[in-house]
Amino acid sequence: MPEADKEGKNYHLDTPVKSEGFFLKGSNSLDWGMKNRLSHIFNPKTGRTVMLAIDHGYFQGPTTGLERIDVTILPLMSYADTLMLTRGILRTTIPPTYSGGIVIRASGGPSVLKDLSNEQIAVDIEDALRLHVAAMAVQIFIGGAFETQSVHNMTRLVDMGTRYGMPVLAVTAVGKDMARDARYFRLACRISAELGAQYVKTYYIEEGFETVAASCPVPLVMAGGRKIPELDALKMSYNAIQEGAAGVDMGRNIFQSAAPVAMIKAVRGVVHDNLNPKEAYEMFLEIKNREEKNLTKKGAAKKK
Repeated sequence: MPEADKEGKNYHLDTPVKSEGFFLKGSNSLDWGMKNRLSHIFNPKTGRTVMLAIDHGYFQGPTTGLERIDVTILPLMSYADTLMLTRGILRTTIPPTYSGGIVIRASGGPSVLKDLSNEQIAVDIEDALRLHVAAMAVQIFIGGAFETQSVHNMTRLVDMGTRYGMPVLAVTAVGKDMARDARYFRLACRISAELGAQYVKTYYIEEGFETVAASCPVPLVMAGGRKIPELDALKMSYNAIQEGAAGVDMGRNIFQSAAPVAMIKAVRGVVHDNLNPKEAYEMFLEIKNREEKNLTKKGAAKKK
């Protein structure tokens, strides 16, 4: 048995013990494990995140841009802080060497052929822990036919997540007949946070988004939504960040872009470097043009 060391003498009595708060809004009282997981989603240096959403197939199959995730998405992974996806794609396609955060889609059930609000919990907490994910995502349908069921899905996951140190992301879904206005999103986001979600994903609106972010006591991440022109998507991202969002969760506006790598880099510029839309779009065009020139050179070299 090794000889015991002598008792220490340097207790740094002139240095107060530091007790620093956690960098994320509304998250200071969370357990250490939950904070650590959130640090794999949100960059501690900026307090923001670029999430790459590729979970669309869980209800609509191989959508445009996600036909072959191994071909179209793997080249984008290193530029995302977090991937949002299903456990099936995680196990079959994502290399286990990926070091970014993983947010796993934990609710599901109906396809696009049915009422999407009729979801159930689709992933057990033990499987999420086995997969070493950073958070579990659940859809809530405030105002939908199965509103209460979807909210109960979320609260059950929150209870399980609290037990095991797993954050829950509440995704505010909007049905065809629901108003996309500040009043609706204030309601949906506040309900999500009040009932325990550690962060919320919601859509951007041009009027009143800052009130949605301000009235939500946990971090808010902007949903990318349908594909729009690149400059418009960068403007939307910039406005959301300036008005209080802690990041973006973008899918189609990245992987359906004419230059996905250039687009995700431009989005990162907006989120983490505070680039304005004009600067970010110039970055997008510069990278896109460079990629096209490289492809032209490679094509010419092959012909030789």
